[in-house]
Order: sequence, then structure tokens, then C-alpha cells
Amino acid sequence: MTTFSQTMGRAFEYRRAAKEKRWDKMSKVFPKLAKSITMAAKAGGVDPEMNSALRTAISNAKAENMPKDNIEKAVKRASGKDAAAFSEINYEGKGPHGSLIFVETATDNTNRTVANLKMTFNKNGGEIVQTGSLEFLFARKAVIQFKKEPAMDIDEIELDLIDHGLEELSVNDETIYIQGEFTAFGTLTSAVEKLGVAGFKANLERIPTSPVELSEQQIKEVEALIDKLEDDEDVQAVFTNIA
Repeated sequence: MTTFSQTMGRAFEYRRAAKEKRWDKMSKVFPKLAKSITMAAKAGGVDPEMNSALRTAISNAKAENMPKDNIEKAVKRASGKDAAAFSEINYEGKGPHGSLIFVETATDNTNRTVANLKMTFNKNGGEIVQTGSLEFLFARKAVIQFKKEPAMDIDEIELDLIDHGLEELSVNDETIYIQGEFTAFGTLTSAVEKLGVAGFKANLERIPTSPVELSEQQIKEVEALIDKLEDDEDVQAVFTNIA
């Protein structure tokens, strides 16, 4: 069993996860989850049983305790006549102290999005760089996490998932983290579903291939930029190369 923080710079992600628990979920996270649900439903249909992407998006929302009514409204929005057509566009940038930032967005107005992101980077000690400049410095991985229950046998779970694309498994703060190649996202997610795990989160993440270490004060400055980026309604996820 491999610890992510030893090889993939997961220490920063653990700190972020702890911080997320203190965020105002309704104002910050729920709109992003709702957008993911709507996009998945519009692309693959409104029936979760027939649409694995929608099923995963709903599972992520439930893991964040998003109300059932909100989830249902997000699904229905996909079939509405006024449903916005979102484009998924990535942006890359440099932050304070040599940090690298990868931003994933879902937007119905690219001019608005890029203008807002440029302003946020510039005001917080960073800058947007040419697309493709940083992508090779991140490995795209399937990452699934769920709460560790007392009855769970970690070794058994690891053995069950190896045949479905599992690369690494770790436990941090009573949360189980599972990682695999991004191409194994569907099979890994289905395998976790079959384990009967309730309320798991599954996402495609970008893990730094050569994470850098910064001081706590430097990390706070980078986090200030990340927080501002995540406040943007068009931003779905932000990744950095901090260890």
C-alpha cells in the first residue's frame, strides 16, 4: 500500500481537503456540483442507470450532502429549453514562489472566463501562460475517496480493485484514497460501487509529476490565489504542483 504524499505530492491535497470542510458548501461547492450534474445529464441523458457520468456526478453531490431537491433540479435543467451550452476549457498559469496552477473550467462565455482568470492571477502574484505549457508536468489520474468504516478490510479492498485499474491506495484522516490511470476511471468507479460504498467522491485529477516544497507562509500565498480562482463560478477545479 503506497502513500500518495510520498510520491505524488498529496500532502498539499490533504491540507486542502481539511480546509474544504470549513468552506461554505452551499455558496461555493453546490453550484459547481450542480453544473457537473447538468452537463453530465445533457451529454448522456437524465437516467443515472444509463449514464455513468451522471451517476458519478450525483454520487459526488451526495458525498457533499447536497440536498436531494438541488440534485433533481440540476438534472431537470439539462432538458430545459434554456439550458446553457457549456464548454470545458483548461487554463494554465504560474503563481507565487514558482508554483504552477492548472485550472479546469466549464463556461458558457469564454471571453468572460479568461478575462476574470487573468485578473485573478495578476492581482495575486501570478500570470496565465500559453495553453499546453504546463500540462506535461501533471499526470491525469482517476481519484476516488470515501470514508473508512470500521468494518472495512483495507487489504481486501486493495485486492478487489487491483484488477480494475488500481495503482495506489492510502488512508489519511479516516479517508480512503484510491488512485488509478485516468483511462481506468469508469472501471474503478464501477468497482467501488459494487463494493457497496456509500457517498464516495470520484474525479479525474491532475497530480504533479515533480512536486515542489514551499514554506507554510509561501503556501498560504499560493492558497490565497487558489481560493480566489475557486470563487469564480466558471472554475470547476484547480490543481497545483505543491508537495
